[in-house]
Amino acid sequence: MYRALTREIEVVVEPFYLEEQSDPDDDRYVWGYKIVISNNSDMTVKLVNRYWNITDQNGIVDEVMGAGVVGEQPTLEPGDTYEYSSGCPLDTPSGLMFGHYQMETNEGEIFDVEIPAFSLDSPGLLRVLN
Repeated sequence: MYRALTREIEVVVEPFYLEEQSDPDDDRYVWGYKIVISNNSDMTVKLVNRYWNITDQNGIVDEVMGAGVVGEQPTLEPGDTYEYSSGCPLDTPSGLMFGHYQMETNEGEIFDVEIPAFSLDSPGLLRVLN
């Protein structure tokens, strides 16, 4: 699992490889990921927008921006959590994702909450670290 904390709002990501949707012979690799957002602050926040940077192992970057997540713009009261799952296809057996959520307080303040960088690695993939 991967974690990031911004202004007492925690984002936890758990990626997983979707073998049944992947076809390595056709250069199609698919991952799912579960995200839990926990509002440990004393303010109410609404998730307004999202930004993703998705980079495959060849360094090709895909940026995704849009309103909310999975068709929703959840409001989190202090102590609330919000959980959702989504997915990401790549043309390579590994990659990296990171990004942020744009949050808005009841007072109209807008700020970004970090989504931690997480790796997308196919099972059995050998990685060499320098």
